[in-house]
Amino acid sequence: MYVELGFIELAGEGGNGGYGYLLYPHRPIVAYDTESGDLLNEYCVGFPDRSEPAPGQRLPDADDVLAKWMSLRAGERELISVANMHVPGRQVDPAQVRRDLLRLREWRARRPHSPRVAG
Repeated sequence: MYVELGFIELAGEGGNGGYGYLLYPHRPIVAYDTESGDLLNEYCVGFPDRSEPAPGQRLPDADDVLAKWMSLRAGERELISVANMHVPGRQVDPAQVRRDLLRLREWRARRPHSPRVAG
């Protein structure tokens, strides 16, 4: 999914909570309603690359997305509780997210045996 679309989708807690997340590299996590497609919130979190000697180094793009995925899977409520929450559109263009949700649906339709990514 990441290689083809440039982001990863993850279902909310329990895998059937009616909401999901789009995980972009070095951008906020975008929460959306899986039924309506309405954008819910943006959650800003950062994962600095502590292996580099210079402060402020960013993780490679794929590693940043993986860090978000792992953090949500390991403790969704904890991550969301410490993230800076913003209304949709603060940092990620809502029109782009809607296009990405459409691209995700089309991507899934081409892969009938690829289930929704469970949270």
